[in-house]
Amino acid sequence: MRYSTQKLKKISVINTGKLDSNAAVENGAYPFFTCDPQTLRINKWAYDTEAVLLAGNNASGNYTAKYYRGKFNAYQRTYIIETADSERLSVRFLCYAINQQLRLLKTMSSGSTTKFLTIRMLHNLDIPCPEIEVQDRIVNILGTIDDLIENNQKQIKLLEEAAQRLYKEWFVDLRFPGHEHTAIVDGVPEGWKRNNIGDYISYEIGGGWGNEEISNNYDNEAYVIRGTDIYGITHGELKNIPFRYHTMSNLKSRILMENDIVFEVSGGSRTEGVARTVLITNNMLQYFQKPVMCASFCKLIRPKNNNISQYLFQHFKYLRNEKITEKYDKRSASSIVNYRWKDFLVQEVLLLPSAEILDKYNIIANLLYNKIVNCSIQISELRIARDRLLPKLMSGEIIKC
Repeated sequence: MRYSTQKLKKISVINTGKLDSNAAVENGAYPFFTCDPQTLRINKWAYDTEAVLLAGNNASGNYTAKYYRGKFNAYQRTYIIETADSERLSVRFLCYAINQQLRLLKTMSSGSTTKFLTIRMLHNLDIPCPEIEVQDRIVNILGTIDDLIENNQKQIKLLEEAAQRLYKEWFVDLRFPGHEHTAIVDGVPEGWKRNNIGDYISYEIGGGWGNEEISNNYDNEAYVIRGTDIYGITHGELKNIPFRYHTMSNLKSRILMENDIVFEVSGGSRTEGVARTVLITNNMLQYFQKPVMCASFCKLIRPKNNNISQYLFQHFKYLRNEKITEKYDKRSASSIVNYRWKDFLVQEVLLLPSAEILDKYNIIANLLYNKIVNCSIQISELRIARDRLLPKLMSGEIIKC
């Protein structure tokens, strides 16, 4: 049994936000919905309602639709979609209905460099409209999965905060175990070393992109991590990593291994910059089940010793969080930001702790990071399960009126 449908124009009220995307504020008081898959923050709210927030543009046409209830603000290309009659259409149900049609919206969108959704496209979108009781049952089923996703997301946030506090306390504030009894020699704790970051890297190479389809020598399969994927890898978006075909010569020297680090050196935007980074773990590689490499705008970094991978990764994160990496940004007149990678390797200094302290740190930091990755994988699997269930629920295959 298929549910009757209505054009979105008939059952909703659609507006857009008013702000530029650079209005975001780190750790702001309210959600700020832009076309970024990650919800940003802002200190001023303009809307207090229950709505679907649909990204109105995207470079590749991969749009997002999010449900929110409360105070928020929105970017000028974000559509704010409310129900015209809450007794006939649940907003949360509407969000699921729109999410089911994101692929359709991708094929409908226009634009060359950046894809756009127009209001006319949205007005003509067909939305299933079962009885409100059926909508509520569907929301309850899918909401149970979303609650599990949200719990994992909260866990990731707490674990990341714990990892950042640990790094800062031990290696910035120098309140590491036994610091009270450690002598300072030449400005550093005894047994510690201070060298350029490049001295701790045994191998580094830029990534590649390959082809979307198999052809000629491009017949070697591999997933490709882009700069825009780095955040998602540890936040439940592993399923979005592109799958491509590569030449053997290009892939062989770029296959990622456990304890490698991916570092973004180009791309981003004038507001976001670059220098995003992710540490590769064995459970990540097992999830993909095929070779993984990084994209052209990133670097594969292989530390000289696996024992320093976690520490080096957290150091990179600290530098970016403190905006220290920004001094190596090379900003062009366009939106592209390039990173002065070679300068970074020879000018930026890393204080490496003693082997004893490093071993103690790795026990805690690796445990925290592996929990983050496991939560991220669980989120990805829950989203896959939800996305498989979604069309069956929306078509009436599972729930009958």
